[in-house]
Amino acid sequence: MKQEAIGVVLGSREASPLEFWIGIQKGLVRLDDVVWVEADHGGLTVRYYGMVDRVHKLLEGTRFDSDTFLAASDLIPTNTAYVAHVTVTRLEPEEYLPPDPGSPVYLARREMLENALYYDRMKQKLPVGFMKSGEPAYVNLAFLDGRQGGHVNISGISGVAAKTSYALFLLHSLYNSSLLSDVASAKTLVFNVKGQDLFYLDKPNRELNEEERERYRRLGLPPEPFASVAFFAPPRLAQGEGHLVAASARAEGVRPYHWSVADFCRDGLLPFLFSDRGAMSNLGFLIDQVTARLAALARGQQGPELYVDDWPQGPGGGGEVFEALGKARIDSFARLVDYIEVKLLGDEAEGEEAKGDSLWTARQHPGTLQAFVRRLRAAARNVGHLIRGDAHSNVPDPMGSSAQINVVDIHNLSAQAQMFVVGSLLRRVFAAKESGRHWGRVFVVLDELNKYAPREGESPIKDILLDIAERGRSLGVILIGAQQTASEVERRVVGNAAIRVVGRLDAAEAERPEYRYLPGAFRERALILPQGTMILHQPEVPVPIAIEFPYPAWATKPEEVAEDISDERIDDEWGAI
Repeated sequence: MKQEAIGVVLGSREASPLEFWIGIQKGLVRLDDVVWVEADHGGLTVRYYGMVDRVHKLLEGTRFDSDTFLAASDLIPTNTAYVAHVTVTRLEPEEYLPPDPGSPVYLARREMLENALYYDRMKQKLPVGFMKSGEPAYVNLAFLDGRQGGHVNISGISGVAAKTSYALFLLHSLYNSSLLSDVASAKTLVFNVKGQDLFYLDKPNRELNEEERERYRRLGLPPEPFASVAFFAPPRLAQGEGHLVAASARAEGVRPYHWSVADFCRDGLLPFLFSDRGAMSNLGFLIDQVTARLAALARGQQGPELYVDDWPQGPGGGGEVFEALGKARIDSFARLVDYIEVKLLGDEAEGEEAKGDSLWTARQHPGTLQAFVRRLRAAARNVGHLIRGDAHSNVPDPMGSSAQINVVDIHNLSAQAQMFVVGSLLRRVFAAKESGRHWGRVFVVLDELNKYAPREGESPIKDILLDIAERGRSLGVILIGAQQTASEVERRVVGNAAIRVVGRLDAAEAERPEYRYLPGAFRERALILPQGTMILHQPEVPVPIAIEFPYPAWATKPEEVAEDISDERIDDEWGAI
């Protein structure tokens, strides 16, 4: 059946090989519609594909604004012009000749749509939602999984842009589209930064209706929750206050995570307690020196605690002597801080002449040493329950886990504890990939990038995120990062993302240079995008695409769980841990 034209290329406005205007005769044409037109140039037929990015109506035959009232009353003759601007996405063959005015224009469907958006050239099309026309939208998997490009960056206002929801939908598509070559060995590390809404990913959503289920099926995806998920939460109690229990509103299937004092020292995790090392240049040297001394101290020790033989036992020494070992026991993070203070500032029992150990102080000024100790003392209040001497480490390890999705809750931790957990786990993942201990891909989902990789300042966690952004795709580490304001995130972290997604934006933020890859019309639309609608940009398609994605098939809060979990609910009002 021959397709009916919706209009023609206008001759009253300039038509070029890259853009033209059309007059609409039949039906409705809206923003984001994809069209095609053919033009004969002396025996050379060129087909133009393009996307509608502006639509206008105006009355022809009026001179003054008030003439509209006369026209509405049929007092003067007028015609309504319905016109649209088209940005060309592709020419076949690639001959840059303008289309002829009067050439019929058609809506692109099926094969024509695939040609217009280069889907025909994508060997592996990953479904990422629906276009406004209802047609499925895709990205080239090679630009997401690291082969030709990698990383996803999502921007938008918190609570409206649905950044985390869309990141999870992408994961659902990755694991269920049968496209990922190493799906059996691929792992995902998800940081839960707001509430514990991600602790029900394995539960079906009772609010998913049949219409939304059908949308999943149209994309070739099962309308089901994630099948393989592990959950981790910080321990509810501080060391010495009882058995380790995960601080979670979900009672079953959540494991408490923590680091032993010995592993904290052995793995060199001290720098992740300092997020502002750039504020004092000398502090960075001291952190490195103390980190190296702690690693040497922990070498060869087997238990979760440390034993040292160079801690003074006189007044103020603080060490507990075990006669069988003849050493002092460091069995908590607070005691470790006491030990470091003695090594840096000396033993108070020695009086005013007390001096630190030169092997530890790195010849730093006493003011720098005191500032270091003060910060470490403050850190003890925030991470004392995470760095313990009463149990061996139980650290989330997505590469060693049998689950595909590993959710680590950090929402109730202090800012410093959050930085420590995120930095320590990211370094663990990156080191494993660099050493070749895990060959499958690892996807990392992290919101609030502006906190962990800010544009200004230096920190160990920012260094790791830069490493992931710049070298991660070649190692198989893919960052799916999100933030409210891309303008506050390190440029190289955002700039290395092959797939960029935007939800609802603040008006001032939309004008920042970080969004210049979006045409002006899309930046304006980003101010009014409803929840569930995103603007997606990928390297292979020359124009952004507005997409919608299905309602989550997994529960996003306890009330949405399709089964009764009332007996699992626990009061979540324990405050910052």
